[in-house]
Amino acid sequence: MRMVDLICKKRDGHELTDEEIRFWISEYVKDSVPDYQSSAMNMAILFRGMNKREIATLTDAMEHSGTVIDLSAIEGIKVDKHSTGGVGDKTTLVLAPMVAAVGAKVAKMSGRGLGHTGGTLDKLESIPGLSISKSEQEMINQVNKIGLAVIGQTRSLVPADKKLYALRDVTGTVESIPLIASSVMSKKLASGTDAILLDVTVGNGAFMKNLETARELSKTMVEIGKSLNRDTKAIISDMNEPLGLAVGNSLEVKEAIMSLHGNGPDDLMELCYSAGSIMLTQAKLCKNRDEARKKLEEVIKNGEAFNKFLLMVKEQGGDISYIEHPEKFEISKNIIEIKSKQSGYVKKCEALDIGVSAMKLGAGRETIEDIIDMSAGIILNKKVGSYVNIGDTLCTVYTNKDNVDDVLKDIENAYEITKEKIEPIKVIKEVIE
Repeated sequence: MRMVDLICKKRDGHELTDEEIRFWISEYVKDSVPDYQSSAMNMAILFRGMNKREIATLTDAMEHSGTVIDLSAIEGIKVDKHSTGGVGDKTTLVLAPMVAAVGAKVAKMSGRGLGHTGGTLDKLESIPGLSISKSEQEMINQVNKIGLAVIGQTRSLVPADKKLYALRDVTGTVESIPLIASSVMSKKLASGTDAILLDVTVGNGAFMKNLETARELSKTMVEIGKSLNRDTKAIISDMNEPLGLAVGNSLEVKEAIMSLHGNGPDDLMELCYSAGSIMLTQAKLCKNRDEARKKLEEVIKNGEAFNKFLLMVKEQGGDISYIEHPEKFEISKNIIEIKSKQSGYVKKCEALDIGVSAMKLGAGRETIEDIIDMSAGIILNKKVGSYVNIGDTLCTVYTNKDNVDDVLKDIENAYEITKEKIEPIKVIKEVIE
């Protein structure tokens, strides 16, 4: 079997056999197939696509290209949530403790942020002392003890995806739905969880810019999961404006703590309640989503969800005094308010512009080597649908950098004010089952 023949076959619009797909992935991981040939195959897939069988086989081959984690030592159904990324997305920090407090087992491996999207691991590491580096056995022990662990992905997990993703990023093939779907699902499946809920974000600040492509990606990933015998569902959520009010690592942790105390922003809480309700039915802990939602509301009200987060931080070496007293988190030296120059309703608060601006303030990284300023970020005082008067604060900027006038201008331009009454954005667009 020759790689060039497989490239030509896909280039000409033909289906690849299971054997051919497995040959490509296994030989690529062994470095027997060079990067330039895998780049050519990625481009052929981008233009010609793949059918359901091909995508499922590609996902399975990538999943088994490295370590596949065995979570069978954890009692009960293991549930996981994966987001395709966004701005202000601290959902895991709130949602995972909520569902764990009801009794679900959450053994989650998360990633870091790059560009305008924030990473769960970076947010957790803004808590002094907290470690996201745990072995497979340590994660299993922690989940059996407290029902919850959020750690970094092991290097041996899905090496094929690491290699292919790096290629896609520099060869203009990121947008291929078969390649996105197999990338996301191979990591989730290799992580060993029984049930998967996908949060597919759509809009200005998301990877998927319109509902049609978000729906196609969601359906593709749900089909992959089902074809490989995993209970998989998807929520499509709005990312035209940031999720919640906080953008930036320690700022988002503080907002997550507020949310676990029942004082979270409406959109964040709605997403957590909706996603959590699905996860609890997947875990067979509730008969339906109405029952699940009531239980989630109860663990927020009685403090059990907050206590679960506290326990996780403690188990992973974090200083829980920062969770009990969030005012201990370091505050940036420069705090700047962006004021509205007109009155009316907020029509837009562009998530992409806010996310990129937060990154430039120090809250994110443009390259994987960049050092993050954990205290930097933006707190939104007004969101879509809010009424503002001239001089009202639209948002508050936190940074340790000086001379950020250009960034402040970009943040101001992220807002659009209109005289017409605007309704708040509905965060949940669809559920795909």
